Amino acid sequence: MHKWLSYANEYVRQSDWKDLALIKLCLCSAGVLIGMSLAKRVKKLAAFGAMAVFIATYLPLMWKLLKIVTGDRRP
Repeated sequence: MHKWLSYANEYVRQSDWKDLALIKLCLCSAGVLIGMSLAKRVKKLAAFGAMAVFIATYLPLMWKLLKIVTGDRRP
């Protein structure tokens, strides 16, 4: 597993924002396809889970961007 994480880190180091945007679009479309295939009875639960993951990942990303935009270079 450590080997695959090293590969992923190297991939990100060699990528620019366009490559990462393509990855995000690919994952988003895969999520939409999976969501469309779910049974009606579990769609609400899946939507709630997706919303929780979105909020849990969006906030730290935007916090980091805000620190970059304001010039705060502290970790």
